[in-house]
Amino acid sequence: MLTERINEELKTAMKAGDQKLKVATLRLVNAAIKDRDIAARSEDRCGGMTDADVLAILTKMVKQREESAKVYEDAGRIELAEQERAEIEVVLDFMPKQMDEAEMTAAIDEVVADLGAETLKDMGKCMGVLKEKYAGSMDFGKAGAMLKKRLG
Repeated sequence: MLTERINEELKTAMKAGDQKLKVATLRLVNAAIKDRDIAARSEDRCGGMTDADVLAILTKMVKQREESAKVYEDAGRIELAEQERAEIEVVLDFMPKQMDEAEMTAAIDEVVADLGAETLKDMGKCMGVLKEKYAGSMDFGKAGAMLKKRLG
């Protein structure tokens, strides 16, 4: 399971002693996972965190860091922007390879054909299938725009 892999990497990084950025980033990841797990349990979803839940957290963390890095760059704080990008690299190690635009187009075409989608009314069904099949490896913001253009 993904949470176990993250915990093992954290232990290894802590033992190495020279990987402070990795240790700090993995601790942030663990904290986010625990927060979401507590929220899920309070909603009576006692199954705990799935790998899909963890991938959603990691995706959100990458997006937040990308936005922060841009803000820091715009403010002339290059060292902070570089730290955010280094944290992104640590988080990306636990995510599947991100799809490029050609792969996303092929996946969208496949889902549209499988579902027989023709209009924007079918967009929700298509996005649901894409999120189920490609969680963590597809940028759904871009995919939504591509799908809208395809069905529109």
